[in-house]
Amino acid sequence: MHESQTLRIERVHESPAHETAWTVAAYETPVSDRMWVLTATGATPAPVLQNLLIHLADGDGWDTVISAPVDEKMVTAATQPLSDAGWKHTVDGRWIRWASPDRDAGVQFDAFTAQHPIQNLATWTIWAGPCPDRPNWTITASPQTPCSLLTDLTKTLAHKTSTHQAQPADREQCFAVPPPTAQAVTGGPSASRRR
Repeated sequence: MHESQTLRIERVHESPAHETAWTVAAYETPVSDRMWVLTATGATPAPVLQNLLIHLADGDGWDTVISAPVDEKMVTAATQPLSDAGWKHTVDGRWIRWASPDRDAGVQFDAFTAQHPIQNLATWTIWAGPCPDRPNWTITASPQTPCSLLTDLTKTLAHKTSTHQAQPADREQCFAVPPPTAQAVTGGPSASRRR
């Protein structure tokens, strides 16, 4: 576990590949409630985790206004690397999804949960694998996760996606399944650090 006055990173070493192994939580002050939280499963590739940790170590990019709803400008900035790499997006009700050209990786943004920043719901889901419902690995992030951090993660994803190829029948079946409902981003750090 690494902990500073306003950032906590927790790593569970014995976590199964599809369960949360990394939890990053940020706080406005040492005794405030959690501002944002990000989780990654145990199978998340090293280049993705390395990029995440480098971004956090740099210490800049804390660009999210507390309790401000996520707007179109932030979503566009966070996903620009995907558009630049030729990923296509679709809108399905409350979800905006980006899929790699091979459909073996993607990003999902939940516009409904984005409007509830205090609840730390999983607003962003980044995944790679045969399909969103059977990913090899996932990262989830709450609404207040810094845009610059999300941009770095989507850039890494766009250029270093999973090489796992699903069978075409599996892929078609996967993308026909409706998306999961939003869940709270969970992990080790508590929502409040008040003592």
